Amino acid sequence: MFTRYLAAAAVAAATLLAVSSPANAAPAQQLKLRNGLTLYIPIEWRVYGMGTDAVQVVTGRCRKPQGWGSAECDAFYVLGPSSIKRGAEGFGPYTGKRPFYTASDVQPCPANRKWGEVVGTSVKRGLRQVGPGHKAAYNEWASKCVSYENGTTKSRFTQREWYLPKSRILVVDQWNTPGLADTLKHADWL
Repeated sequence: MFTRYLAAAAVAAATLLAVSSPANAAPAQQLKLRNGLTLYIPIEWRVYGMGTDAVQVVTGRCRKPQGWGSAECDAFYVLGPSSIKRGAEGFGPYTGKRPFYTASDVQPCPANRKWGEVVGTSVKRGLRQVGPGHKAAYNEWASKCVSYENGTTKSRFTQREWYLPKSRILVVDQWNTPGLADTLKHADWL
């Protein structure tokens, strides 16, 4: 475990350097999640718990952390059973066959609340390591932000998802968070 902690701390430190952090910042903090999953994240990332089922990790600027769907908030989410249960547009459980999306209407765009979010087609699928002995079903979805007035595309983003069905954990990132993939790869299960 100590070796993984050092590797994760190195990843976190490299991430900190990549985002112009102060030189005296601590390299990593432990984020203990459900079913024993522990991530080692940069000390600058702020963690907001939305009950036992959802955690929002703010990694940059954020107008107002409010959990899933916080517009204009650089963040990723670690979600559990109740979020997974309604992750298919609110009508059924998330399975990974379609993107995680909790409502049947148009939600605010992650980058600008004045636009609507459209999560589109899958562009990448596979398995990704999440700590030792755990592989997540990984999906990337081509997505865009559109004008509410006329539907024109205002910006594009990729929604990345790591799904661990046995552990009932789903990680969703709409900001291409630097270092997140390595943070998950070097996680521990305690």
